[in-house]
Amino acid sequence: MVPVPLNHLAASLRLGPRELISIVGGGGKTTTLFALGSQLTGRVLLTTTTKMGAAQTGRLMTLDSPEDGDLRAALASGTVLVRNGADGHKAHGVDPVVCDRWFADASLVDHVVVEADGARRQPFKAPRPFEPVIPATTTTVLACIGADALGRVIMDQCFRPMRVAAVAGCRPADRLTPQRAAAVLSSERGSRKGVAPAMRFVVVVTKVEPANRTLVDELSAELGGSAEIIAIEYAPGA
Repeated sequence: MVPVPLNHLAASLRLGPRELISIVGGGGKTTTLFALGSQLTGRVLLTTTTKMGAAQTGRLMTLDSPEDGDLRAALASGTVLVRNGADGHKAHGVDPVVCDRWFADASLVDHVVVEADGARRQPFKAPRPFEPVIPATTTTVLACIGADALGRVIMDQCFRPMRVAAVAGCRPADRLTPQRAAAVLSSERGSRKGVAPAMRFVVVVTKVEPANRTLVDELSAELGGSAEIIAIEYAPGA
């Protein structure tokens, strides 16, 4: 597979004119969120249903628990980031039902993009029972995995390594081979948890560079036709 630059992500996804996109999994979720915010056209609302760094605003207009009138006015001026307030270094997520309500109003917004999972900056994970927090009307789920997790020891590179190993059928001290990563990405106990049949599911592999390209190709082959996959070129500082 041929990796694409981050600034070609939205075009590569071939998205529809109205989407509610939920981003789950490991490394690259916040970068993906802001990349889509800069690339999608129309009225674009970015948010989270979990937590994110309070300082992570992408230099966007940021609203905390806005009234609909204020949100409508802000969206008329460009892409907006919405949170449920901040406490110290963490911003709180909004209720997924609120995301559904925003998306249901075609006069308010064209695209809602949601960071719907947390991984504490680790490149891969498997979810706990309360994760991820995907709005019910999500049209597309993007499952992120950092290519830097592939071939590395699970307990060193993964968030919730016991769960990753359990889904992959191995031990936390084992390496995350492309086969094991594909097993987690394809599992309803893994990256497909909470993904309804009507939702499009796309694996987004971030941090792809020459050193890990062979492993990413092996991951793509393991996934086969079970999931769409897009690889993103690693760009330091992006």
